[in-house]
Amino acid sequence: MAGKVRDYPKLAEDILKAVGGEDNIVGATRCATRLRLVLKRSKPAAKDKVASLPGVITVVENSGQFQVVIGQHVGEVYEEFSKLVNLDTSEKESENKGTVLNRVIATMSAVFAPFVYILAAAGILQGLLILITLLFPAFPETGMYQVFSFISWAPFTFLPIFIAITASKHFKVNTYIAVACSAALVSPTWAEMAAQIAEGGTITFFGLALSETVYTSSVLPPLFLVWILSYLERFLNSRIHEIVRPLFVPFLSLVLMVPLTILLIGPITTMGANGIANGYNFLAENAPAVAGAIIGGFWQVLVIFGVHWGITPVVLANFDQYGRDSFQAYQTIAVIAQVGAVLGVILKAKSQETKKVGVSAGITGLFGITEPAIYGVTLRFKKPFIIGSISGAIGAIAASFFNPYYFAYAGLPGPLTIVNGISPDVPTSIWGILLGVAIAIILPIVLIQIFGFGEDTAKQADETAADNVQGKNSKNNEEAIYAPLAGKILPLTNVPDTVFSSGAMGKGIAIEPEDNHLYAPFDGTVVMVAPTKHAIGLRSEAGVELLVHIGLDTVNLKGEPFTLHIEDGAKVKKGDLLIEFDRDDIVKKGLSTITPVIITNSAAYEEILSEETEISRIEDKLFTVVK
Repeated sequence: MAGKVRDYPKLAEDILKAVGGEDNIVGATRCATRLRLVLKRSKPAAKDKVASLPGVITVVENSGQFQVVIGQHVGEVYEEFSKLVNLDTSEKESENKGTVLNRVIATMSAVFAPFVYILAAAGILQGLLILITLLFPAFPETGMYQVFSFISWAPFTFLPIFIAITASKHFKVNTYIAVACSAALVSPTWAEMAAQIAEGGTITFFGLALSETVYTSSVLPPLFLVWILSYLERFLNSRIHEIVRPLFVPFLSLVLMVPLTILLIGPITTMGANGIANGYNFLAENAPAVAGAIIGGFWQVLVIFGVHWGITPVVLANFDQYGRDSFQAYQTIAVIAQVGAVLGVILKAKSQETKKVGVSAGITGLFGITEPAIYGVTLRFKKPFIIGSISGAIGAIAASFFNPYYFAYAGLPGPLTIVNGISPDVPTSIWGILLGVAIAIILPIVLIQIFGFGEDTAKQADETAADNVQGKNSKNNEEAIYAPLAGKILPLTNVPDTVFSSGAMGKGIAIEPEDNHLYAPFDGTVVMVAPTKHAIGLRSEAGVELLVHIGLDTVNLKGEPFTLHIEDGAKVKKGDLLIEFDRDDIVKKGLSTITPVIITNSAAYEEILSEETEISRIEDKLFTVVK
């Protein structure tokens, strides 16, 4: 982990060189921990080069931005970086989202990430129903089965409404108008009309024949509806007088967008999604080993680059058309291979700290969430990630000989969703998946025991970084860090931002605040205040460096809900009021108030002990830092 960097000009120069020089820079901004670059072209090699630079914690590409995670000294690096590039780093430039591909990736992530756990929960419920039916064949005839079955399918049936909610926030559309339009698509009346058309009937709208497309469980039609609605709404708002605007904007949006969707947008986008799904299915049916090798070997690479959301419409199209999907079967094997790599590291590692991080990352992997495993363990040491990817490919190839399928959608494929591969219609499916999973678990463990995973190299890098941290020594070998906020304490792994949850920034916890005040947790100095006032860096008198990041993605609020009561460089006493913020305003704008509290120079200390408590009060101790 990177410590404090003294040579900021050199780091800025090295970053600029690694990303392709000034000609490749479109925009540059910063937040509390990250240098955010918008690049004309982004290559994987650039990410690796930048991530390996002394002083850089990690690199994340998200929402069309090349984000260099530096920590609370990012301000100094940004200042030097700005001297090297001759461009306008204003807000207008920084909002450029880059290429079409980056925009698509950012949109898919913004739309699906907020409710993916809902789909995952429904998928697990479907898997449990499959398992119970296998044990008790008469169970589907019971009222209990019928109730839980329709509960498990409800999120998929009304998926367009979920998409309308999240897409409206992404495209800055009135959420209620978007929901009203999408609700019309899943209306039972439209389903009856579509069924009538499918049976040979004809229904016209202004002389145009309507198609038989049904929009329950659809993805692209509501997504494109909201996207086009964003342009229509802006146009109407600019043309309609403000007195009648609240009535006529929704009215015109409904009467224009719903017919346009069922006439044109829906059939075209549904055809596109089904066409891509059929293309994948053709490969999976005619060259299953190739399909398995690609997905098993490269799925986690897609996760790293954040492009994995793009496959969601294809998978859902398969379930909608055929009631089954092989992609998620192979995807499960890829996920479990990374868990296997983490287990291999845990068994091989000499460092107790590495083992602890591995256990934490492995637990999240059980639920199909591999980002902590990737950023915290396998990608950090590099070799385990490669071994895990190879093992995933081999496991998926082995499974491909048994026609593996999922018969219920899994929002987060992983160990808990394996039962979704059970079906009496394809009895070999589950055996293929189990074979692939066994290889994905066992092979990386064995390979890592034989070839190692590079612990010595990583340990040396961590020690070097720790040596660069100023003021790390504590006079009494221990120091208490007190709560800067009152609220509910969450494990860092529960923070929905992989830079924090993976531990890449350092050890710590998160607090969901119950009031609007941030206080000094110790006597020390303010070493960084974010320009947008949403984050603050502190250094205790004994050298502990602490970052408090109020909310997630709150850099986008441009400081509006925050009031500073302290200046950069000021001395503070424990309990001093540092920042006031408006929780309600943050939530109203669709952002989380979860506040990571991170010891950014964790590598400088032998042990960081967290107090076992679920609620923090201002006088409560959060950590004990041991030299």
